[in-house]
Amino acid sequence: MKDYRNHLLGTALLLSLFFLFSGAIPVKEDWGFFGHRRINRLAVFTLPPELIPLYKNQIEYITEHAVDPDKRRYATKHEAVRHYIDIDHWGVFPFAGVPRTWSKALQKYTEFYAVTNKGDTLELMNYKKARWTDSDITWKGRHLKKVTSRDSLIFDEESYGQFFKEAILPQYYEDEWKIEPTLLADLLELNAFPENVKEILAVDRFSEYGILPYHLLKMQQRLTRAFQDKDPQKIIQLSSEFGHYIGDAHVPLHTTENYNGQMTNQIGIHAFWESRIPELFADTEFDYFVGKAEYIEDPQDYYWKIVLKSHSYLDSLLAYEIRLKNEFPPDRQFCYEDRNGRTIRTQCKEYSEAYHKMLGGQVESRMRGSILSVGSAWYTAWVDAGQPDLSDLMNTNAPEAEVIEARPNLSDKEREKARGH
Repeated sequence: MKDYRNHLLGTALLLSLFFLFSGAIPVKEDWGFFGHRRINRLAVFTLPPELIPLYKNQIEYITEHAVDPDKRRYATKHEAVRHYIDIDHWGVFPFAGVPRTWSKALQKYTEFYAVTNKGDTLELMNYKKARWTDSDITWKGRHLKKVTSRDSLIFDEESYGQFFKEAILPQYYEDEWKIEPTLLADLLELNAFPENVKEILAVDRFSEYGILPYHLLKMQQRLTRAFQDKDPQKIIQLSSEFGHYIGDAHVPLHTTENYNGQMTNQIGIHAFWESRIPELFADTEFDYFVGKAEYIEDPQDYYWKIVLKSHSYLDSLLAYEIRLKNEFPPDRQFCYEDRNGRTIRTQCKEYSEAYHKMLGGQVESRMRGSILSVGSAWYTAWVDAGQPDLSDLMNTNAPEAEVIEARPNLSDKEREKARGH
């Protein structure tokens, strides 16, 4: 790649002009709006000369539509889990029990049930009872002997992976995963299941705890294909949304079951860290000059490192908030402010500043990391696509805005998964 040091020298000037003439983005919403828009916008200025003209031409779209994935959280049941991973549900750091590849994670945490002609559902394999070795898997299910005349079933992981890829992954977005009994019987080297077994159901026990790092890799691949196809509207749309998910991965509270302090009597800490701190200090104290976008050699490893680093900040941000709450006068912790014609209760500025100082620049650091990572992800997709010449795409119209409507009659569980805060 050509050296673009001159571009870097100009970036500082561009950033200065951005703040001077475009004004600060309105700071009246949470990280899901203000933060994501700011991250996407500034990521444009990390790009090399071959990319920056296309992105600058569409910078308003890239900025405004950084929030589209959040708007879809109530539109489809598959969206919410893309924004987080409750990695601590699966063990302790560094979470060795969680496969880093999507198909293997899903394989490991999927359960199987036999459905009889009478409508009875018999457990074949509970993932908590499965034993994985270097090459083999042993299943033990409560009703296994009743269905197969065996106490356990042993098969090789490679065959299971192929079976999963062919029989289950294509059904991922279906409400139920149904499998012909003969397919599973072949995998398990059984002659057949009993005649009263009508079908086999596979149940995903993994996705409900979030799939963020896996979705980041999928977005990387999709953006690369868009560059290969030289589809400018798809490039801009995917870049806008990709930036959102990368921003989410940099937030520690997107990596835990205790995502809003509900398990530690700290309700509201999500918005405190992610919303209130940037709202008060992002325009006056944060340094946004992060340097140039970098090529990502191993995207899977790169995104997992982001998630694990985010999670490493979790204990401190929770502990500092508890300490501050105990030390600060209770009547000076929360104040009332007018927002868009409404009076809201939020953390007082003095209280927020004390928390910000305790965190030692943690929020700023994660926002800076987001900006560089977003630019690097866009740049990497372009390089992996063969560095296509984009000069003939400069005058393309912005993508049409997606019409996003909430699904009616959302269940309480679906609303909880959406994790509004």
